[in-house]
Amino acid sequence: MTNKKDMHTVPTADGWANRREGGARASSTHATKAEAESAGRAAAKKDGVEHLIHKKDGTIGHRNSYGNDPHPPKG
Repeated sequence: MTNKKDMHTVPTADGWANRREGGARASSTHATKAEAESAGRAAAKKDGVEHLIHKKDGTIGHRNSYGNDPHPPKG
């Protein structure tokens, strides 16, 4: 099991950023949400963690799991 923290794509005053869960500093910053999502997805896949994409108001819009899914589907 990995000790890496989940990745969050969040809105900022200047655009969008990717931050590790509980982190104060951004891992990366981007002008558009699409660019930030792409970078956040790549980092989450690399580390096998969850990627949580926030909406403009800061609430979680959707999430994806890359290797650390607590409830894998059967079949």
